[in-house]
Amino acid sequence: MAGIYIHIPFCKQACNYCNFHFSTSLRQQTVMMEAIGRELSLRRTYLKDEKINTIYIGGGTPSLLEAKQLTVLFEIIFKTYDVSTTAEITLEANPDDLSVAYLQMLKRDTPINRLSIGIQSFSDNDLKYMNRAHNAQEARHCLENALTIGFQNLTVDLIYGTPTTSHAQWLTNLNTIFDYKIPHISCYALTVEPKTPLDKQIRLQKKIAVSDEHAATQFEVLMEQMAQKSYVHYEISNFAQAGWYSKHNANYWKGVSYLGVGPSAHSFDGASRQWNVANNHQYLNGIAIENLNFEKEILTINQQYNEYVMTALRTIWGIDIEIIELKYGFEKRCFFEKMVQFFIDNQNIIKNKNHYILSASGKFLADGIAAELFI
Repeated sequence: MAGIYIHIPFCKQACNYCNFHFSTSLRQQTVMMEAIGRELSLRRTYLKDEKINTIYIGGGTPSLLEAKQLTVLFEIIFKTYDVSTTAEITLEANPDDLSVAYLQMLKRDTPINRLSIGIQSFSDNDLKYMNRAHNAQEARHCLENALTIGFQNLTVDLIYGTPTTSHAQWLTNLNTIFDYKIPHISCYALTVEPKTPLDKQIRLQKKIAVSDEHAATQFEVLMEQMAQKSYVHYEISNFAQAGWYSKHNANYWKGVSYLGVGPSAHSFDGASRQWNVANNHQYLNGIAIENLNFEKEILTINQQYNEYVMTALRTIWGIDIEIIELKYGFEKRCFFEKMVQFFIDNQNIIKNKNHYILSASGKFLADGIAAELFI
């Protein structure tokens, strides 16, 4: 089984914290979708005829795509690849795009069976701080409309740690999700990435600075509330009711191969990683002459081990010592067992037979712990 990720590099408005690749000019949207279709055909052998069990359309803002653009895209995918009849097919969407008519079109004319909605907050103050294009009322309405039209497999993105998000508002955000019975939630701490508008605004004292302590407190509240509502904390940033895990993202963390199509999209085949140029003009020029513009890295055994440690440690399944020995060798197993003992002694990692899993306290330190376990 393998996955396909498609990056749609357009947004109607730039969120000030975002460092993903996108353009706010939509003039090239038609030609870009034609180029993405051509790349899908040109790279049909990348996954070596593996059956596709997940398709994820991300960005950017894929919900800017028109009905015809989506139907043509899926025609190419289903013609070119062996897609499972039970494939999880996700569209990322912004609340302001999810009108009743648009949702009805998705349900009627496309095979999309899962929506990932970037709500971020149900507070207008928070949304203004982040320069989101939608408001709190639209956030609620899009959930009501999606559920009414029959989209049950929904995931919502929320952001915590925003200076305008009080602890009371954070609880309101979570309770709103619970009230709508959304089965999957992805929650991310607001981070200030270099060279983003938010970074500049904070340095110029036009925006309140982000507090790590504020975010840590809200992460604790998040874990407590999710546990009380029987959501499984199956990855650092992801919570789901039983049976509603994201198949696509879980495949990333389990090291399953995937093809990335579109500007800036990454691909992984187990032994190498490659990424398309993060420039719309250069991407289109390359596709026009069937000369794919990407960089590629062949992963050494050490890099493969590090990648496994980094991704597996973030999940509820944890690191399997038997996998380390089988895939990367006995020496790597010995190294890991030696290095991990410190974190077991400090109760940041729990050993459960052959598996090493982050404790609640360890989840605050996941990236730092993984780095200490790298070779």
